[in-house]
Amino acid sequence: MSDDRMNDEGVSRRDLGVLSLGAGLAAFASEAAEAAAPQVVETDVSIKTPDGMCDAAYIHPATGAHPGVLIWADAFGLRPSMRGFARRLAAEGYSVLVPNPFYRVAKAPVMEDTTKFDFANPADMAKLTPLMGSINAPGNPERDAAAFIAFLDAQKEVDKAKKIGTQGYCMGGPLVVRTAAVSNRIGAGGSFHGGGLVNDTPNSPHLLAAKINARMYFGVAANDDMRQPDQKDKLRAAFGNKAEVEVYGGNHGWCVPDMPMQGGKPIYNMADAERAWSKLLALYKAGLA
Repeated sequence: MSDDRMNDEGVSRRDLGVLSLGAGLAAFASEAAEAAAPQVVETDVSIKTPDGMCDAAYIHPATGAHPGVLIWADAFGLRPSMRGFARRLAAEGYSVLVPNPFYRVAKAPVMEDTTKFDFANPADMAKLTPLMGSINAPGNPERDAAAFIAFLDAQKEVDKAKKIGTQGYCMGGPLVVRTAAVSNRIGAGGSFHGGGLVNDTPNSPHLLAAKINARMYFGVAANDDMRQPDQKDKLRAAFGNKAEVEVYGGNHGWCVPDMPMQGGKPIYNMADAERAWSKLLALYKAGLA
């Protein structure tokens, strides 16, 4: 009997067999890829800094020594979404530290539900002022960065023969630049929708370019570019061939999945976030040798 008879949905038995085989192979490939990914270990740690004890998450593959990575969170701080970035990086073969940037003021998490935050509400914004002020006070980023790099270099899961990477989101973008200027251990730095990278003060992060030997990547949000269209040009001029600067279609915060709605629309943009993630992995592959 022929296998070309149609079922109720117009698919022949022969085609149905091919589709089933394809689905089975795809499932097998997915399971094989998951099995091949390294097991990830997640630990809550405390790091001694010149200003106190910083609570942090340290996430790494279960075996071996790997390049270290320091993640600077946005203004909502250390929380599940930032741990998620670290777990994803660890599965790619990196040993990742995510500190609570606000440890001088409060333990993480500093907000229970970021999705309910309203950037247009002055009362909500006022909650961020002391938090951001605590990490951005003169000298604090540099002291913290040095302590966090030293922590990574003291861990057996970190390959000291490899450079360290650092990435930051929103508020964390300029902290990436300041970190790269602190130590030659930094081989690559990625800023995603970073705020305040270029300003008119003598302490503007972009003015540190001459002190930085790392490969840098700046992913600029569309609305940030509209507000400050010369920022990308000044970054390119300052960093030259040490950096790549790109403007994305998404708005400020597009990479982070737990961003709140803004104007009735989601800030998080999965397509742009995945594009940025690919850029980050390429950056680390090239810069953390």
